[in-house]
Amino acid sequence: MCEIKDVQAIYSFMKIRGIGVTRTNKELLSYTQQLGSMWKLEDWLLSVLTAEQKAEYYSQYEMVEGLKIKSLEVFFNTVLDQSYPSMLKNLLKLNTPPVLSMIGNVQLLTNRKVGFSGSRKVSEKGIAVTRDCVEQLSREKDVSIVSGYAQGVDKEAHYTALQAGGSTIIVLPNGISSFYVRQELKDVWDWNRVLVISEYLPKDKWSVSRAMNRNNTIIGLSDAMVVVEAGLTGGSLDAGLRSLEDKKPLFVPVYSDYPESALGNRMLLEKGAKGIGRNRQSNRANVMALF
Repeated sequence: MCEIKDVQAIYSFMKIRGIGVTRTNKELLSYTQQLGSMWKLEDWLLSVLTAEQKAEYYSQYEMVEGLKIKSLEVFFNTVLDQSYPSMLKNLLKLNTPPVLSMIGNVQLLTNRKVGFSGSRKVSEKGIAVTRDCVEQLSREKDVSIVSGYAQGVDKEAHYTALQAGGSTIIVLPNGISSFYVRQELKDVWDWNRVLVISEYLPKDKWSVSRAMNRNNTIIGLSDAMVVVEAGLTGGSLDAGLRSLEDKKPLFVPVYSDYPESALGNRMLLEKGAKGIGRNRQSNRANVMALF
């Protein structure tokens, strides 16, 4: 997908104190617009650094060539590549992850995609709605379910997609080096129908901020979002509000009696989310109308 030396250069540049994602994207944009054809990427990135920053760049150079997870090759996709997901780039702009690391079936990125987010402590009602929507979407050959690999709604969405013969894209809140197949998913796991993505450096650990950013990436990859249960605060509510702000089609369950894990659903519905429920025929009509 890209030159591995460019991936290593971008990673090392991002790790320098005070650089980060936005500054990295600005320099990559300048590289493509001005002198990209005349310079090697690493030379361009080094040219904008101070002597102290260059020393830091070389001190933390992270070798990623030949990186494998459980004998599976890790693929890399940078914002400089034509194959980089255009919806993600268009949505996040300078906050777009400069590099995506991936294992599994990368062709799933060409599918239509529906993202799922929701409470880790999802109610039985929420589980039922998740299963219903995912099962129906998974009957479509070119629809993949995107979610964040957390407990609750995420895990149920991934499991149901695979159980129903569909495919799923996992977006991690940490580096790809620590990925493992959860015990609850092993009986349905099929690498031909799974893609695992991380926007972080391979060894990065989980953090609250990374989990929140991961939600933005799920939204950016997806054609539509389903927020099953959102609290009055937290990542699921934020994912719903961000979806509405970005004019991404958003579906939220309507309950006659809202459990504590879904008190934020009312807010999202009031702001423009489309309601879904436990009526299978209605859910199918609502979600599939997107395509």
